[in-house]
Parts: sequence; structure tokens; C-alpha cells
Amino acid sequence: MPAPRVSIRTEDFDLQQEIAALRGGDARVGAVCSFVGTVRDRNDGSTVASMELEHYPGMTEKAIESMIDQAHQRFDILGARVVHRVGLLQPMDQIMMVAVVSSHRGESFQACEFLMDYLKTQAPFWKKEQTPEGARWVDARAADDAAVARWGIVAGNAG
Repeated sequence: MPAPRVSIRTEDFDLQQEIAALRGGDARVGAVCSFVGTVRDRNDGSTVASMELEHYPGMTEKAIESMIDQAHQRFDILGARVVHRVGLLQPMDQIMMVAVVSSHRGESFQACEFLMDYLKTQAPFWKKEQTPEGARWVDARAADDAAVARWGIVAGNAG
């Protein structure tokens, strides 16, 4: 049975295990592209002590599944997996990963970037940082909206 394509969870993940499950012994796989996002200790000029991520269970997974379906339609890929953590995270903790497998590297790179751009702007996650100035919600950036726009997706999330 193949690994699920989307996992939203509080516990950490092992990139090597996730990729092995995604590959699943498929000899057609000639390329694996992955991205792992981590919590930085600074953002917008302030020190970040921690980050808390929230989501709507069920809705979040459905939205990411839909985007993985779109990645399959747009790119010649064999599989994709998204793991995203929620809850309280500290600087240097892994937040999320996207992994894509295909026969050739170009498709994996493009699909991975497509999924990352989507996650940054469209996936229903909310991030709150703890800084010396107090707690603050993290807004989307104009650069993130511009990145996803190249795929024909209008975000308009940046404030």
C-alpha cells in the first residue's frame, strides 16, 4: 500500500524515510526532488523565540491533495508527498517537506517548486510567531504571491 500523499502532524519527520516511502521501490524513478522548510530564529527584523502553526483539519489535507492532483496534471511526475507540522515549533525545527519523484529531474524540480509556491500562499495554515515585541501573525509576502502567479494562480494574500 503506498504512503499517503499528505500528512499533517505535530511530530517531526525523517526525510530519508519519507522519500523511501514515496519511491516505494519504483524502478521508473530517476529523480527525487525535495524541499524542507525550517523555523528561522529571525523574521522581519525581530528575533523569533517560537512559531505556532494552526490549520483546519480535513480542509487542509483536502486542499493539498487537490494541489498534488494539479501537479500530476501539469508535470510528468510519478508521485508527490507533503508533510506539514502544526503546533508549537522552535527555531531550527523542521516545519514541512515537499518531495516529488519522476523519471527525469526537470519535472521533479518544477513540480516541487509548484507545490511549494502553492503551500506558501494557498494552503490553509496560520502561523503565529513569538518575538520580544510579543506575538504576531505571519502574513503572506508579495514575493510569495508573485511566485505562485507564474503558475496561473491568483493569490492576493499579501498585506
